Amino acid sequence: MTVSKVLVVGAGQMGAGIAQVSAVAGLDVVMIDIADEFVARGMAGIAKGLGRLVDKGRMEAADRDAALARIVTGTDMAAGADADLFIEAAPESMDLKRDLFARAAATLRSDAIIATNTSSLSVTALAAAVSDPGRFVGIHFFNPVPLMALVEVVRGAETSEETMAAARAFAEKVGKTPITVTDAPGFVVNRILFPMINEAAQAYADGVASAADIDTGLKLGANFPMGPLALADLVGLDTTKAILETLERELDDAKYRPAAVLGELVAAGKLGRKSGAGFYEYGK
Repeated sequence: MTVSKVLVVGAGQMGAGIAQVSAVAGLDVVMIDIADEFVARGMAGIAKGLGRLVDKGRMEAADRDAALARIVTGTDMAAGADADLFIEAAPESMDLKRDLFARAAATLRSDAIIATNTSSLSVTALAAAVSDPGRFVGIHFFNPVPLMALVEVVRGAETSEETMAAARAFAEKVGKTPITVTDAPGFVVNRILFPMINEAAQAYADGVASAADIDTGLKLGANFPMGPLALADLVGLDTTKAILETLERELDDAKYRPAAVLGELVAAGKLGRKSGAGFYEYGK
């Protein structure tokens, strides 16, 4: 199947990013969320991001306007009933995602691909929400979507070869490099990345160094473009904690247990960039 229209559920950082790169690639996009205010915020972020590209001379104003015009928004999944690809970018809750997939399967055409952007949950378990798991696949983008080149295309236990090929082709269409991954906890990147973030958080809690010095050490000593604690703030400390908890549970390994400082920051409402504070303070 060739994807020409995408239904994105979730207008937060990830969903808006997926909608943006899809529209820039020439695809028709429907982006929905549970409330108009969330959709409006997502569209404002897309317009701002594309505006920066125009200001830097990396996109023509006419191309920006055309991309924005390709995005239709709303709160009703029926607006994208004729989409070739459904992709959710909802919080990491198995029950929430399964509900979305069951609704998608009842709303979209029987041959439409149903995809999850989950970063840690089992694609096979999520696929159980649809009657034809052969059309279900993981398409895991990385944050920030417009800048990150990688997409993990995750094969569930029953994902068909046709679905895998279409998912990879979609990733390439929107300018990403896909890698094929077996359905395993954390897939490839997060299974390796989040224990490192967790260890950086523990080093911070132990007073080994300040957050800034830990991040500078990894940037200059390991050639990382961003330090692990700044990255955790970008991802969201609540999401970081949830991913580690999933890895600990699914792999039955205490080495993934979230550092206590993550729980303390989350309990205090310090979730990173999205809340204005985490390991760092951010201006509103």
